[in-house]
Amino acid sequence: MAIRRGTAFSLLAVGGLAVIVTTSALEGTSQRGRQMNPADDPFVGVTTSGTPVQGLFPIRATGVSTAPVREAAERFLGALTPAQRARTTFALDDDEWRLWNNVHRYTRQGVSFQEMTAEQRERGFDLMRAGLSARGFRQSRDIMRLNGYLAELLNRFDEYGELLYHLTVMGEPSASSPWGWQLDGHHLIVNYFVLGDQVVMTPTFMGSEPVTVASGPYADAMVLQAEERAGLAFMQALGPAERAAATIGAAKTGNNALAQAFRDNLVLDYAGLRASRLTPAAREQLMAIIGLFVGHMADGHARVKMDEVRAHLDDTWFAWIGGVGPDDVFYYRIQSPVILIEFDHQMPVALGGPRVPGKAHIHSVVRTPNGNDYGKDLLRQHYRGRAGDPSHGHAPAGPGPSR
Repeated sequence: MAIRRGTAFSLLAVGGLAVIVTTSALEGTSQRGRQMNPADDPFVGVTTSGTPVQGLFPIRATGVSTAPVREAAERFLGALTPAQRARTTFALDDDEWRLWNNVHRYTRQGVSFQEMTAEQRERGFDLMRAGLSARGFRQSRDIMRLNGYLAELLNRFDEYGELLYHLTVMGEPSASSPWGWQLDGHHLIVNYFVLGDQVVMTPTFMGSEPVTVASGPYADAMVLQAEERAGLAFMQALGPAERAAATIGAAKTGNNALAQAFRDNLVLDYAGLRASRLTPAAREQLMAIIGLFVGHMADGHARVKMDEVRAHLDDTWFAWIGGVGPDDVFYYRIQSPVILIEFDHQMPVALGGPRVPGKAHIHSVVRTPNGNDYGKDLLRQHYRGRAGDPSHGHAPAGPGPSR
């Protein structure tokens, strides 16, 4: 669909549903100068109606320390040269948060692992290790390694590479004031916001093409295979009525992921099968799938997020496009007031072949709906608390907006 700049929104038919996608979401391109302009598309967040539900994300103590990630960020910044640090650090509320892109041809900000010294690179990996779980770090490194495999396979080292991933730090690492960091590269995006001992790690994008390699030095790399198996097993285990309710499209003929780059303000209503209809066993199976995606976070903060997810389990929906055979390709979506997950078998890009979805190219994205991607709802409350708004609870002390 061709969308001209200036169009307020477009209506797409997805699995029989009307989905509103903002113009900027559809215009995101590989060239930074032509991508979305946040000034033209102020942040609202992913919603079901265009208006965020309020009161879902209070500022509170979690009891899980963020000191390891703060200290890792400080060590990383300390290892950079002054010029590198100037390119890598941004104001806390800078629009750079929103300018990530999962495509390979894209101009990124910050310092890349490729240009780092060996010591700087290890400090960068330490930052990832501190924010991610062991499994999340392994999956991230496998994505990077398979991107390096693509560079070797295609001899296109200007487009693909294991180290073509950039780190930026937003604000100043602090125990009480808000700050964060971002990893931006092909098929791997991590947005990591910190306020006190609270963490929001969305949007997070993980994917790869290919997702496995049969032999050679990359043969141990696997991306999103557990998520693939778990989604299919859940769908296969449903009864006929529940499976029919979950299915919003029987034939998967293209790419179905909706919440990728430049889609911060996606309007997407619930669809499919509501978890309140599930048996207790099926509800736990659904929670286990969610846990695979949330579990890319460090373990303590993943548990905090899973408690939040469980509190809204009755209002969680599971939607499916595609078949349920062992060789079928598919898309699934899990959506609640506090989380949106998409898993999508994609059409080939780098590897070529027929323009149909296949299991060799997978995208996944995790978002926090209702205005808390990038921790923005927490940040809004923090600033209001500092301004003395009596309708909000105490916010940790820290500087106000820098711009």
